[in-house]
Amino acid sequence: MRILVAVDGSSSSDAVMREVVRRPWPVGSEFDVVTVVDPYFFPKAQRLEEAKQSTQKLLEEQAKPLMEASWKVNPKVILDNPRHAIPRVATERKADLVMMGSHGRGTVGRLLMGSTAQAVLRHASCSVEIVRNVRGGGGMRVLIATDGSEHALAAMNAVADRPWPAGSEFKVIASPELPVLVGEYPYYAPEQVSELTKQSMSNATGAVEKGAAVLAKAGLKVVSEVMEPRDTPAHSILSAAVEWKADLIVMGSHGRRGFDRLVLGSVSETVALHAECSVEVVRMPLAN
Repeated sequence: MRILVAVDGSSSSDAVMREVVRRPWPVGSEFDVVTVVDPYFFPKAQRLEEAKQSTQKLLEEQAKPLMEASWKVNPKVILDNPRHAIPRVATERKADLVMMGSHGRGTVGRLLMGSTAQAVLRHASCSVEIVRNVRGGGGMRVLIATDGSEHALAAMNAVADRPWPAGSEFKVIASPELPVLVGEYPYYAPEQVSELTKQSMSNATGAVEKGAAVLAKAGLKVVSEVMEPRDTPAHSILSAAVEWKADLIVMGSHGRRGFDRLVLGSVSETVALHAECSVEVVRMPLAN
């Protein structure tokens, strides 16, 4: 597995490194630890080179715990706009996962995702984890949201294929999506609403059962639940994460209505933007 770890010296990126170091990873995993320095803020070439050299030393120091754990680590400073560079480097290095903080040095407000994190989440061709509120040692509580789509199944397989800290617990949830009844149109007869509700509940039940079976087969401790319908699937997922005290939400990049694989689904982005815990959005590999 190849992991791209993007850091910028902020407290948010410090938390990312702690999380990367504490987790188990597949044998043979390799880490690209990068800091992106924007040349725009260094009009003099000499100052830019000095900043690059000093940042490289700091980056190598920050990556030491991974090196000491005998992982293969490539620390590198990149000169570019971070919003453009991180997705590009992830593609060039054929990363399976990008890990980064939710805020950089210049971001204000706990619930407002930094523009760099949002850009990477939208444009990276691989999975992206936005790291928040790292607890420390011990097992993790991982919430996986599914709607039965191929993207949700890809998220299940990503979780099943990866090692996790001892004592970790997993919960698979689905939220039935019901027709929105606003105003006079469109009109649904009572029997249509009843049938749509039954079908949606059946789809959600089948999705959580299938997802839980994938995780159980991998030997993970898993429970499942069909959530009570709320105003939107995203709010159901966010509420479930708070109620279950999840450390990490994992979900596919698109739901059943997904369009272009390179354009992030609205539910995934809403959850990643507003969750109190870490969120990993899993992207399916693009067909060759």
